[in-house]
Amino acid sequence: MPKIAPTPPRASDKQRTFIIVASQFNAPYVEGLVDHATEELRALAPNASVSVQRVPGAFEIPVVVRELALQEKADAVIACGVILKGKTDHAQNLSRSVTDALQRIATGHGMPIINVVLSFDDETQARERCLENEINRGTEAARAAVKIADVMSRLRWK
Repeated sequence: MPKIAPTPPRASDKQRTFIIVASQFNAPYVEGLVDHATEELRALAPNASVSVQRVPGAFEIPVVVRELALQEKADAVIACGVILKGKTDHAQNLSRSVTDALQRIATGHGMPIINVVLSFDDETQARERCLENEINRGTEAARAAVKIADVMSRLRWK
């Protein structure tokens, strides 16, 4: 994974709606992602509406994202979860399942979905990417959400 975050897009004064769907499992790390994403969204899109929907775990994220896509109320959705590897293949299977489902929803509904359901080998990796500032994936997700919302808006002439 790169250790340098992409440069932030220019601030946008457009009315946008961003929804973060966040797992409650591994809460300290997920909250770090949500906090960083929310802070960056507010800085880059000060007129945007930002809300958070909580779900029990990573596996439940796609069903809520699908419902949001059906409602067409968001310019982009950020899916946040943290999966820590254990001694079985469960984490790998869960991560692949969630990623595949989110991609199907995004392409099937034309809804920009930023996938920040992250798998880590250990808590050190999770801490570096979810709680610290240098390579925070929540910050990166917010930047991607603002950029893709602008691209989709131009494509759809909104």
